Amino acid sequence: MKLSNKAAEIFVPGGDDQAQAIARTTDLCIAAHQDDIEIMAYGPISGCYGKANRHFAGVVATDGGGSPRSGVYAHYTDDDMKAVRMEEQKNAALIGRYSVQILLSHSSGDVKDPFCRAVIDDIKEIIQKCAPDVLYTHNLADKHDTHVAVAMGVIRALRELPAEKRPHKIVSMEVWRSLDWLCDEDKTIVNTSEYPNLASALIGVFDSQISGGKRYDLATAGRRLANATFFASHAVDDFESVNFGLDITDLVNSNICPADFIGGYIDKFKNEVQNRILKMEE
Repeated sequence: MKLSNKAAEIFVPGGDDQAQAIARTTDLCIAAHQDDIEIMAYGPISGCYGKANRHFAGVVATDGGGSPRSGVYAHYTDDDMKAVRMEEQKNAALIGRYSVQILLSHSSGDVKDPFCRAVIDDIKEIIQKCAPDVLYTHNLADKHDTHVAVAMGVIRALRELPAEKRPHKIVSMEVWRSLDWLCDEDKTIVNTSEYPNLASALIGVFDSQISGGKRYDLATAGRRLANATFFASHAVDDFESVNFGLDITDLVNSNICPADFIGGYIDKFKNEVQNRILKMEE
């Protein structure tokens, strides 16, 4: 696989042949930062864990240089943080038994630049080589600019590929903003109940963020538990823990403007809320 950045790395946790590890991918997650994969794509990670016929691959677009830091990491330089976060991500890939972990090492500025061809070309190359059945990425209603930029990059790259080269399903996931607000019929339910010890271990790997002042370990588990319990008010829980996603397959396979696409779901939510209130008025 040919990637644009000299600092990019392709890590195969099991030490298998790189080309084979890439080609056997069934579930692919393309994320902005180190630990985003483990927050939003634990469902497919656990679904592939220990399976002979399913293999998970992760992609991180940025280099981690701008990460917040405190405590023992307070005096780390950007280069120090890049090294730490790359090592953390590779450790997560080892624990989660990923087929392959790809680190593109682009700056956040390049990822957010819609005219930067390097990021789009890297994503296209990865999708073509991995040929996944399902692709996961960030959602368009996320409040982190770099996350939305990655989602837009994925959409753009997929649209540049022939239809037969695209995954059968593309799901956008929650990180920096829950997708709880979606109307229930529009939510893709991703079961995260399996192997809770594995889920904890994967988030716990990212010590530079957790001990640095962001309790992603507690927040991630809490969101998943809350999603499962508060999903249905008049039924028992189907799962103990879930993430919510939004299927964007139809968006990718069309010329719909992404802003209009997500705007339609926002309008639908607005109408649902208003109609429920109106029913209660005299």
